[in-house]
Amino acid sequence: MSEAAEHRARLSAGCSQPAIYAAVASALGTVHPGGGTLVDVGCGSGALWQVLRPAFARYVGVDLIRYDGFPGDGELVISNLDDTLPLADEYAEVVASIETIEHLENPRAFMRQLTRVVKPDGLVIVTTPNQLSLLSKMTLVLKNQFNAFQGGSYPAHLTALLEIDLVRIARECGLAEPAIHYTNSGRIPFTPTHWPRWLGGRLFSDNIILIARKPKTPQQ
Repeated sequence: MSEAAEHRARLSAGCSQPAIYAAVASALGTVHPGGGTLVDVGCGSGALWQVLRPAFARYVGVDLIRYDGFPGDGELVISNLDDTLPLADEYAEVVASIETIEHLENPRAFMRQLTRVVKPDGLVIVTTPNQLSLLSKMTLVLKNQFNAFQGGSYPAHLTALLEIDLVRIARECGLAEPAIHYTNSGRIPFTPTHWPRWLGGRLFSDNIILIARKPKTPQQ
C-alpha cells in the first residue's frame, strides 16, 4: 500500500452523509427482494450496513484500510480499490460503492470489477457527487471547479463524473437498465443551509445514485 493511497483513504474519514445512505436504501428497496450477500466496496466504517442490515443475510466490506467502528457482524477484505478486487466472480447479489468512485484513478476499470463480482440478475449501486446540482454548476461558473472537486477536496477527490458518464460506463460494462436517482438533499450555494425538504431532483441534490442490473445472459 502506498503512503499516498492510504493518505487519500484517511481523508474520507470512512463515512458519508446520512442522506446518501437513506436514499440508497430507499432506491434499493424498490428493486431488491431481500436476502443474499451485500458487498460494499469502499466500505469505510461500514455505515451502509447500519441502514441495509435488515435487507441482507451477509455483509462484506472492501477497503484499503480498516476504519474504526467497522461492524462486528461484517466481513472485511483489505484491498487497493484501484487494483483487481480479491473476490470471486459472481460473488454477491448486490455490489454497492458509496462515494468511492470519485476517489479512484480509473472509474471504468473499477466499474468492470463491480460488474464481475455481482451475480447475474444482481444489482450494482454507485453514488458520487452530483456535478449538475445548482451548487456545483454555480461553483463551476464562478470558480472554474466543480464544488466537490475544489482544492480542499484534492487529492481525496480525483475524478468528477456526470450522470451520463455513469450511465455510459455501466452500459460499456454490460450492465442493463441503468437508472439515476437523487438523494434529494443538497446545500444552497455558498451557504451552510440545505434546500427545503420538498425540493429534490437533479438541481437540489448534492449526490446521485446509479443502479444497474447485471443481465442473466451477457449483453450483445
